[in-house]
Amino acid sequence: MQSMTEPRVGCGAAIVVDGQILLLRRLKPPEAGCWGLSGGKIDLFETAEAAMRREVSEELGITVGAAEWLCWVDQIDADAGTHWVAPVYRVRDFTGTPRNCEPTKHEGPRWFALDALPEQLTTPTRVAVAALGVIGA
Repeated sequence: MQSMTEPRVGCGAAIVVDGQILLLRRLKPPEAGCWGLSGGKIDLFETAEAAMRREVSEELGITVGAAEWLCWVDQIDADAGTHWVAPVYRVRDFTGTPRNCEPTKHEGPRWFALDALPEQLTTPTRVAVAALGVIGA
């Protein structure tokens, strides 16, 4: 990846229902092979929440219902020359059936119990799960 000259802004969705979180396994850098939240880049003039809803729809084919801000993620990798900042939203409900709409980017989706998560998690996922532990799942 080419070095950035300034931070980029992303967003994520911690979709948690009945004590389980919905994750996708990344196939490409950064953090290829790790399980992570649905989300992505915020487009110019798009609100963070609107971007999260769009990304979830694009990646999982579902429509987000109730959502609230959960945490803020600073993902800084000076060695790789990358710096992302991202709000993560707690999603409690959605309509549709989650499916992988971007199979060249992800594997899954798969539900994981919050107390039985895979070892390889993306940085935003680790931060979000810690935040969920503070406010309750």
